[in-house]
This record gives sequence, C-alpha cells and structure tokens, in this order.
Amino acid sequence: MKTIHLTYPLSAGILREHAGPQIVAIGQFDGVHQGHASVIGSAVRLARQEGVPSAVMTFHPHPKDVMKKGNYEGSLTPLPEKQELLAGLGVDVLYVVEFSEAFSKLSPQEFAVGMLLSLGVRTAIVGFDFRFGHKGAGDAKMLRELGQGKMSVEIIPPFEQGGGKVSSSEIRKALHGGDLEQANRLLGRPYRLRGVVIDGDKRGRTIGFPTANLRLLDQYVVPAKGVYAVRSFIEGEWIPGVMNLGVKPTFQENVAAPSFEVHLLDFDRDIYGEQMIVDLVSYIRPERKFPSIQELIAQIRSDAETAGKILSLSK
Repeated sequence: MKTIHLTYPLSAGILREHAGPQIVAIGQFDGVHQGHASVIGSAVRLARQEGVPSAVMTFHPHPKDVMKKGNYEGSLTPLPEKQELLAGLGVDVLYVVEFSEAFSKLSPQEFAVGMLLSLGVRTAIVGFDFRFGHKGAGDAKMLRELGQGKMSVEIIPPFEQGGGKVSSSEIRKALHGGDLEQANRLLGRPYRLRGVVIDGDKRGRTIGFPTANLRLLDQYVVPAKGVYAVRSFIEGEWIPGVMNLGVKPTFQENVAAPSFEVHLLDFDRDIYGEQMIVDLVSYIRPERKFPSIQELIAQIRSDAETAGKILSLSK
C-alpha cells in the first residue's frame, strides 16, 4: 500500500503522479473497526471488479484535535496503526489529507471538485452519516450532485452488532468504562498500544515482579485504570503478560498522569529502549490502594496467574 500525503490545493506533481480512475472510501476511520471495515471493504471489492486502484482518504491530524471541539483525548488508531490495518484490508493507496483550520473552511464544492474530481475518483464510498465541507454542510446526497455525473457515490448502511451500530464513540465509551470485552468485540480485535520501554523507578524488580515501563508513541485513547491481561510483541515474539495502567496509589499520591507497566510472564531480558506492542486481551480488575506491600505482592501474584489462565484460553 502506498501512503500519499495531500494538502489543498493539490499540487501539479500530485495530480500528474496519482490522478486517474480509482475507487475511494472517505472518512476519519479512527479505530478501523468493523463498521469502517464494511465501508473500506466495499471500496476494495468494487475497485477489483472494475480493475482500478482502491484508495482510502483520511484526515490528519484528527479534526477534533485541530478544531478543539469536544474533549479530544487521542486516537483509537494513530496514523501508523491505521496504515497497517488498512494495508491488511487490501487497500492500494492511502491518502492522508492535512487537516488544518484553513482546510476546515473549504466549501463542499471545493472539496468535491478540488480534491475528489481532480484526483479522478470514479466512485466515492462513504458511511451513512458522512458529512463534509465547512461546518459539515455537505452530505452524501450533495456529494453525488457535485460529482457532476463523473463520480458516483455509494452509501454504506450502519454495521450493527448486538442490536446497536458499531461506532468509534461506543468503543471509547467501553474502554473508559473498563468494558474491554465490548471494546474488542466492536473493534474486531484486541485494543492495541505501542510504546518504548523506558527507565522506571525499578520498584517492581525489588518485589519480584519486574515491569517494562512504556512511553506511548502517540496520543491514544487511554482505557480505564486497572490491571489487564495482555500480549506484548517485543524483539520479534509475542509474550504473555499482565499490565497495570494507573497511578500506583499504594506508593504515591496526587499523581494525575497514568503509567503503563507491563510484567512479562517467564521473561527476563534487558529491553530498555526497545519498541513494544501491547494488545489488551482482558480487563482483570480496577486499580486500588493496598494497606501493605505484602498484600500488593500477593495480589500481583494472583493477577499474573489470572492473566496466564486467560491468555492460555484465548490463543
């Protein structure tokens, strides 16, 4: 999959190299969840039928972050993660459109003509709730009209599961509420974090449970504080583990920013400075303060055993 970064207006070089018949799925696609996959999959299938490239057009940075609307806290799938997932869905080209305050003021016509028609888009595939242009003035019906007979528009209905539609907002809500099972079900895969192993206070090693302290590589949606059964990819292999996400109340007070500490089961190697992928498989319990270090150690031992059982059953 090629990744092409676009700015408005499109340059002559971009048009010369990339304009041509193509099928494009348009959206933010944060999470690349099952609903998004239904939109993107439709674009890939149609492109293959017509013998033209399939493409996804997304926007970066996230519009909510740029416009400071709502309580934007981060992405379910930052751009590197999104790229991997889209490549896995068979997408040929990813257009990453630079989203800025100036871009947000484009009229629906400027976007449709200046971006889509200029690129030679044959069919635009969008979700049922697609909006575009300044203040969301455009919808799928308007996009079809602006296509001027040169570009058709296909609208994909909502993807439903368990009686409700799958959405990024529902996934965020589930993560915040500690309902990891629901979040993973809506995503269609475990929620994933990426980070670099950094020096910590090394307290875990002194109590018999060394941990890899992570500095996240992007601004992620942070799940509920607590203990998770996880699988971590480090140095070319997947290792089972248990992660504490929180502020370590047994040892410190008045700490706001959570830390991410992963204890890898049956693992004892120096991995400082290494990148680690962490898949959150199951939520074990909320974070809490323990009356003594001995009780904390007993609970960590229990958590590690619980994580090991969960992970052995979920292979």
